[in-house]
Amino acid sequence: MPSPPVPEPTAAARELSQFTREAMQCADASCGAVATLTGEGGDLRTTATHPDLTALLSVEMASGEGPTPAALDAGETVSAQDLLTEERWPDYRAVALDSGLRSSVTMPFSRDELDVTLSLYSFRPRAFGEGVQQSVHLLGEYFAEGLARDHSCRAALAEVDQLETALESRAVIDQACGIVMHVTEGDAREAFGILRRISQRTNRKLAEVADEVVRRRGRGLEAELRALAGTSGRSPACSDEAVRTSARSR
Repeated sequence: MPSPPVPEPTAAARELSQFTREAMQCADASCGAVATLTGEGGDLRTTATHPDLTALLSVEMASGEGPTPAALDAGETVSAQDLLTEERWPDYRAVALDSGLRSSVTMPFSRDELDVTLSLYSFRPRAFGEGVQQSVHLLGEYFAEGLARDHSCRAALAEVDQLETALESRAVIDQACGIVMHVTEGDAREAFGILRRISQRTNRKLAEVADEVVRRRGRGLEAELRALAGTSGRSPACSDEAVRTSARSR
């Protein structure tokens, strides 16, 4: 069963709220509106012009029945012209009528991995004609397009940050390998293997181990590095103890 909708505390929530208000203004007969945003992780974010409408959406999400799930599944507008005679979605219909609502229209807008829905409600039956729906649909398409661009931009910036971090880490690891090669007189593959073994045995990230080797220029680590390289004549047990002792002393 889907979780009840939760408020979105980010900038996207403010944009979603503004979109909801603007869409409501496009329909004179509308007494309220709800918008939802589903992101890549499947988390549902919502905004509503009235608390009763948030409760109504919760009924839809809990039951899996209503115009919002129907619009998302079909990928097209879903209308309830008169809830007094509406036979679909009994749970939704009961709560809507209890709130005094007589009609609604729900429109889905999908871009990339983002799904947006907008629902307008009215106290009057058959309140949302074709002209109103077209105006609101254009606004929704424009909003979804902008939201997708912002999402792509944020994703690209995050990827750049990750690449920069990876490059910085790689540079440090390469420096550490050079120091290990100098101490152990081994090759690059052996040096990297030594760093990886220290990382695994001390439960630290490889970049952290490399950073320490670089900061210390290998000083004080010679015995440990040589033990791991198998050049000191110590047994594997001694090598393991050297690693643990070094980790505890840091």
